Amino acid sequence: MGVRERTADFTVPLLATIHLSGSTITLVSCAMAIMFLMGDAPTIASVLPFIFMLGITMIAAPGVPGGAVMAALGLLETMLGFNQTMITLMIALYLAQDSFGTACNVTGDGAISASVDRMNKLES
Repeated sequence: MGVRERTADFTVPLLATIHLSGSTITLVSCAMAIMFLMGDAPTIASVLPFIFMLGITMIAAPGVPGGAVMAALGLLETMLGFNQTMITLMIALYLAQDSFGTACNVTGDGAISASVDRMNKLES
């Protein structure tokens, strides 16, 4: 990508740990799909606080396959009222398409690394 090694050495480990946009998008869309399947109608008032808390939770999510959904289980139960059946569906649905979220995470990490490198070049 043409990013300097010094920039990549800083951004790649940091972003791999805290930048999980694909996982966040996946969790929100899967949660809303399951809510619709179960007859619930998610509202902005119920989903927006969940999204904000999920953004904070994803900083601490482990970088292993399925780690994001496991970190989000408490939020799904307490904030969106998921029962055990919904949790089971959520885990299965999330794991079935986890690779797409990972692809989004990696692409976003690369874009942020390139942006940081470009900003750093302008300051030098």
